[in-house]
Amino acid sequence: NGIMGQNSLRGRALECMGHIAIAVGKDAFAPYFTPVMTSAAQGLASDDTDLHEFAYALFANLAKVMQADFAPCLPELVPHLLKVVESQDGALELKEAEGAAQSQFSGLDDSDDEDEDGGAGNYVVNVRTAMLDAKKGAITALGEISRYTGPQFTPYTTQTLTTLCTLLKTEEAAMSYIYSNTMLRSEVAEALSGMIMPAVATLGDIEWTKGNATMTKPPLTPQIQEVSQICLQALIVILKEDMDSAVVGKACESMQAIFELLGPASFAPVANECLEAVHNLLSGKAPCQEHFEGEDEDDLDDLDEHESYMVHVMDLVGAMGRILGSSFAQYLPQYLPAICRWGKPSKPAEDRAMTMGILGELAQEIDAASLSPHVESVFYPAIQAGLADEDLNVQRNAAFLTGVTCETLGDAMSPQYMQLLQLLSPMFALEINENSAPIVDNAAAAVARMINTCPTAVPLEQVLPTFLSVLPLKDDMTENETVYGCLLTLLGSNNAGLAAQKAELLRVFQAAVADENVQENVKAQLSSALASLQ
Repeated sequence: NGIMGQNSLRGRALECMGHIAIAVGKDAFAPYFTPVMTSAAQGLASDDTDLHEFAYALFANLAKVMQADFAPCLPELVPHLLKVVESQDGALELKEAEGAAQSQFSGLDDSDDEDEDGGAGNYVVNVRTAMLDAKKGAITALGEISRYTGPQFTPYTTQTLTTLCTLLKTEEAAMSYIYSNTMLRSEVAEALSGMIMPAVATLGDIEWTKGNATMTKPPLTPQIQEVSQICLQALIVILKEDMDSAVVGKACESMQAIFELLGPASFAPVANECLEAVHNLLSGKAPCQEHFEGEDEDDLDDLDEHESYMVHVMDLVGAMGRILGSSFAQYLPQYLPAICRWGKPSKPAEDRAMTMGILGELAQEIDAASLSPHVESVFYPAIQAGLADEDLNVQRNAAFLTGVTCETLGDAMSPQYMQLLQLLSPMFALEINENSAPIVDNAAAAVARMINTCPTAVPLEQVLPTFLSVLPLKDDMTENETVYGCLLTLLGSNNAGLAAQKAELLRVFQAAVADENVQENVKAQLSSALASLQ
């Protein structure tokens, strides 16, 4: 108990050091980096796999903080982590070889003397079983180290990818016990998105053009293309074959991260497989949904766990919309019915809210010509149902959907403005608190978009007093430019309705300028307007 107790305390201390490093940052933690890493390395010489797990968590956190300065640890640390992951028994324990010195990561040694064997011979490896927590920690560490240390990780990318992808090959009977473990598969799915980062770091910032796979600047290198396709193919296999919805959710998150970083050039080679796999998930036909097959859909509505992973599926759909833009319109006839099944009144509020959210994201990314054929059948009925929903989060996302649909369609939506304003009006009457503030902010942004798009269709003298009364925005600061831009445009056009609200306008602008959460460029515009008003 004494030794185990000491190791537990030592592990918690390592854990605390990782959290401290994240809190204080790279420069403040730099003086402690080498001694902390040395202590963690010494812990790997014990036979306590719990201590190993704490060390792996530390490595993940320190890689995130130290980034390129973590690189001297890679030659000794990465091979060790790979051995842990590759172990058929779940983990590896390292014991100090007879006569060997206490381990330090030699790349961090301040001495100019080099160990003849480079530190590689300091340990012998013993295998034990049922150490999945340590294996999970090693996978996490590899993912974070790859994500944050930059090009220095490149020599290890191929072997790491091979090791991680092996854990996902269900056809290998020898690995079936690993595949049955959700924890490991989820960790692999999350780590895969980090595998592209060493190669990406050599390019710097990547700019891509929505809907154009050939306009990436700078062009993706062959290495980025190869690694990203290996990762995406492995993640798509999870979507198509994995029986666990939590693992599928993690895979969707990783795919979203890769697509949003690399753009259409990364999507094009896997487009058909990805679109089919995601559509199957939206339609409830994926393997991870088969255990609900034959059950009544009303019964499924009460299964929160069944629905929760769909948030990540919907986020992936949103990412595809962002990178493809109007090119995604060709898939809407198949995708929209599958999306809308999650927004039925019988579904939980969380599902109805995510449906409103993804419809809003798609309306924002495609053009009017692509959106128009689906307005009467999908988007307008969804807006009406969402704004009238009893759940505040559904209302919030429906308000966003309202605004972006009006913005995209332009004057074509103006005949529905009066009904939309009536449906939005109850949100402006809510008592503003922590729960209602996001809904009120999104309602204000929706009205701002309607005014910006077609001001003649909005009865400004009636709308502006109520509109101004809920400002400044309290929660959703991403809508500052939309809302205050609307007011600045009206002010610049000498709108009579706004002129009659000068006192309220001054209050709103002054409060926004004093709000530290408002963007500096917005504050500058408001300050200039205040000078002209006073």
